[in-house]
Amino acid sequence: MPDAPRPDPAFSDAPLPTPGDLTAFGAGHLPGLVGIRFTYAERSLLRSELTVRPELMAPNGFLHAASVVALADTTCGYGTRLNLPAGARGFTTIELKSNHLGTAREGVVTCEARPVHTGRTTQVWDAEVRAPGGRLMALFRCTQAVLYPN
Repeated sequence: MPDAPRPDPAFSDAPLPTPGDLTAFGAGHLPGLVGIRFTYAERSLLRSELTVRPELMAPNGFLHAASVVALADTTCGYGTRLNLPAGARGFTTIELKSNHLGTAREGVVTCEARPVHTGRTTQVWDAEVRAPGGRLMALFRCTQAVLYPN
């Protein structure tokens, strides 16, 4: 028997979820698998982090770029969910882009995401990913299409 649907902490008319709620929402899915934890959640700013570990590394010994993208995309995606307009049922990614300026081999990598545009049909989010110690590691931008019931 499939699990009962979990409440969606997404819609802007719902109470704002806590960082712990957002972390729990990803359990059993890619964000939980990667180990993404939310540390701050407001509609206009989300912060998250992940601990670098061997499973997230590329064979060359550095943090895999896909791990960085997963952190940034998840953080922006959860921000999108918190800012969905009334009547929207979800969103889907139209485009994402990342510029990698550095990497990490250990420690905790952090992400900070902010909305650039939160419209009725699209949202654009920017994120900065930082290495342990605060050095800028990656810039990320995504565009989301807002979905409505048919």
